[in-house]
Amino acid sequence: MKDGFLRAASATPKIRVADCDYNASAIIEQARQASENGASLIVFPELCITGYTCHDLFLQQSLLDAAEKALERIMEETKELEAVIICGLPVPASGKLYNCGAVICKGKLLGLPAKTFIPNYSEFYELRHFTPAGEEPGWKKFAGQYTMIGQPMLFYCNDMPEFRFGVEICEDLWTPDPPSTMLAKNGALIIANLSASDEVIGKADYRRMLVRSTSARLLSAYVYSSAGQGESTQDLVFSGHDLICENGTMLAESKRFAAGIIYGDIDLQRLMHERRRANTFTMSDDVIEYASFDLSFRDVELQRYISKTPFVPTVKANLDERCEEILTIQACGLAKRIEHTNVKTVVLGLSGGLDSTLALIVAVHAMDMLGRDRKDIIAVTMPCFGTTKRTKSNAEILAESYGVSFMDINISKAVMQHFEDIGQSPDNFDVTYENGQARERTQVLMDIANKTGGFVIGTGDLSELALGWATYNGDHMSMYAVNASIPKTLVRHLTSFEADHSEGQLKNALLDILDTPVSPELLPPKDGEISQKTEDLVGPYELHDFFLYYFVRFGFTADKIFRLAKKAFAEDYDEQTIRKWLTIFIRRFFSQQFKRSCLPDGPKVGTVTLSPRGDWRMPSDACSAVFGLEN
Repeated sequence: MKDGFLRAASATPKIRVADCDYNASAIIEQARQASENGASLIVFPELCITGYTCHDLFLQQSLLDAAEKALERIMEETKELEAVIICGLPVPASGKLYNCGAVICKGKLLGLPAKTFIPNYSEFYELRHFTPAGEEPGWKKFAGQYTMIGQPMLFYCNDMPEFRFGVEICEDLWTPDPPSTMLAKNGALIIANLSASDEVIGKADYRRMLVRSTSARLLSAYVYSSAGQGESTQDLVFSGHDLICENGTMLAESKRFAAGIIYGDIDLQRLMHERRRANTFTMSDDVIEYASFDLSFRDVELQRYISKTPFVPTVKANLDERCEEILTIQACGLAKRIEHTNVKTVVLGLSGGLDSTLALIVAVHAMDMLGRDRKDIIAVTMPCFGTTKRTKSNAEILAESYGVSFMDINISKAVMQHFEDIGQSPDNFDVTYENGQARERTQVLMDIANKTGGFVIGTGDLSELALGWATYNGDHMSMYAVNASIPKTLVRHLTSFEADHSEGQLKNALLDILDTPVSPELLPPKDGEISQKTEDLVGPYELHDFFLYYFVRFGFTADKIFRLAKKAFAEDYDEQTIRKWLTIFIRRFFSQQFKRSCLPDGPKVGTVTLSPRGDWRMPSDACSAVFGLEN
C-alpha cells in the first residue's frame, strides 16, 4: 500500500483440539484469504496450531512433533504469499517447553519469540507446562530451519522501513511491564498479540480498553488475535475476540463467538509522526535481537474509514458531550481573563453570523460562571454597506434573549469619510473597500472598550486563521480570541448544541443563524440578500478543515491528504475540485502566516491550534513549493 499504510489482519480459525494437521489447513486457508484481501501482516491466536486447551497433552512428544510438522506445512503452503504470518505453537528447547509465536514470511522462519509472563492463577495453570522466555534469545533448529527462540524480538521489512513489529503473547499484555514497552522503545510500530483469552462477564470491555490504551501509550498499532471456536469448552469458553487498534483508536473489532478475519489499514507514517512530535517518547538501547524480511506490496483500495469532519465526533452522544466540554473550556479561559484584568465590561462585535454568535454564547457562559450581570457584556452591531436585515435582526434578538447590553452603531458615514480622506471611490469594491469597513468596526469596538473599562473579545475562528481570511489589524485583533482554536465545521455544531438547549425566539434566531450563508457582509447585498459568500471565494470550509487537520496535526504530504480527501468526499466533490481547493489551501496557509505570528491570546481547545506561542511556530516567509501536490 502507498503513503505509509499497511493492511493487517487478525484471524481466528475454527480448530480441533490436538488436531495439528486440521488446524494447519484452517490457518493456511485464512492466510490465503487475508493475503488475497491485501493483508501484509496476518496474526493468529496463541497455540492455534495445537489448540490452547490441550492441557497435559502439551507434554506428549507426539503432539509436539505434530505441531512442528504442521508449521513446516504452513510455511511451505504459504511461501507464495506476500505476507508475514504469525501463529502460535509449543516449542521444546534446552529441555524446556516454550509457548511461542512462529513468525514466518515466504517460507522462512524468522523467529520464535516466547511468552514472557506465564499465568498460574484462577483458571490458568500454564506453569505446569511452559517455561517463561529466557534472559537471552538462543538459536534452535526447528521446522527444518535455524532460528532464534526466546525473549521478544524485533522484525522489520527491508522494503518498507516503517513496517517494524514485535510479538507478545496473551498474559504479557496484562502485566505491569509488558514486553511491548521494550519493543516499542526499540522501534516497533506494531505489536502483534497472540492470545487465548477466555470469555467471562465483563471481560470483553476490559480487554477492549486494555488493547486501546496500550496502543495509545505506546503510540503504536496493536493487532490482537484470540482463540475461539473449536477450543475445548470443558471449563471455559473462548469467543475469538479480535481487535486492531492504532494509537487508541479502534480500527476493527470482530464479532465475538465466531471464527473469521478482521482487517485494519494501519497508518505507519501517522504513528511515526506522533513519536517524532512526542519528545517524551524515548528510544531504548536495550540489547534486542532483530530479524529482517523482504516483502512486495500491492496498492489496494484503502478500507480505513476517513471522516469528512475530523474535528467533529460522528456519534451524536459523543458530539453533545464534546460540545459541552468545549464551551466550558472557552468560557473558563475567558472567565479567568476577566477575573485577572478586573474589567467592568467585555465588548464584542455581533454581526448575526456564526462566529460572533459563538463568541457571545461563550461570553454569556463566562459571566454566569463568575456570577456577574450579563449586562456587563456589550454586544455591538455595526451595519454598513453589506449588512442585511436578516443578520441585523438576528443580532438584536440574540442580545435581547441573552439579556446583554446592546449597541447599534451604523458605521457607513465614518467609512465614507475615511474613503474621502484616502481618495477611495465608494464604487470600487476592491480590498480597500472591504477592509476599510472591517478596520472601522475594530476601532469602534476598541474605543467602546476603553470608554467602558473593558476589553474586546475576538470572534474569528481557526479556519479563518489558517486561510488568513481576516483583515490585518481589523477583525484579526482583539484582547482575547475565544474562537481561536475552533474550526468552522465545529463552530456550527457548537451553535447547534446551544440551540438544542434554548427555547423560544432565542432558539429560532440560533437556528436561522445556522441557516445563514457564511459571509463578512462587506459588499452591498443584492435584492436584500447576502451577495458575498465566503465559501464561493476561498472554498468549502469542510474541505479546508479537512486539509488543515491532516497538514498540521500529522504533517501529511499534500498527495496523501489528497488521497484521503478523495475517499472521504467521494460523493461530494470530484477530484478536480478537491485538487483546486487543496492547492489554494497550501498557498494561502503559507502566504498568510504573518497574520498568525501576532495573534491575541486565546484558549487551546483541540489538538490543532495555530497559536504562535504554542503549537505552531513557522517563519512568515517560508516557501510552500515542497509542500504542494506532486502528482
